[in-house]
Amino acid sequence: MIRQIRPSNLPDLRFPKKSHLFIPLFFLCFLISLPVPGLTEEGVGYHIGSGDVLEISVWKEESLSREVIVPPDLTIAFPLIGEIEVKAMTVSDLRREVTRRLNDFIPDATVTVMLRQINSLRAYVIGKVNKPGQFPIDLDTTIMQLLAMAGGLNPFAATGKIYILRHQEGKLTKIPFDYREVEKGKNLAQNIKLRRGDVIIVP
Repeated sequence: MIRQIRPSNLPDLRFPKKSHLFIPLFFLCFLISLPVPGLTEEGVGYHIGSGDVLEISVWKEESLSREVIVPPDLTIAFPLIGEIEVKAMTVSDLRREVTRRLNDFIPDATVTVMLRQINSLRAYVIGKVNKPGQFPIDLDTTIMQLLAMAGGLNPFAATGKIYILRHQEGKLTKIPFDYREVEKGKNLAQNIKLRRGDVIIVP
């Protein structure tokens, strides 16, 4: 089943009518110029994904320190404790799990887990854009920013019928997006932040 949801409870922001003609270009330039913040584990709840690079170290146990690339099955291996499924885990979760399992071998071990490289945060754009494909995103990337990465819409795009497919809670959700409204500074609440695996479809 595909169900539709619309962002709500957010104000409808509008620009003054006299600046209407300048809004599209200004708005796109503003989006592209936004700084891209670094992704940090602590505090944002980022979940480890396939292809991410982790560094796991144990204080005073250099032989246990290593760099790990998370495989597609989201199961990593570590000396002494064997395999760990990292699905739905944050870096903090993994640190606690490694510490717990190591306790039988190294009591009160000081474990550090660092996220060295994020390769699993990707979203996709297909349809009538100039450069369809998959793109790396961060936790703050919005729909308009990803469409800018895809080179913008081509002249044949149905700007009022764009939608995003998102897997959440075991279901495929269809989220409508009206490019024309956002370009004019209207209903900006629909310019939501993207998640891992989102697909933007431009008919």
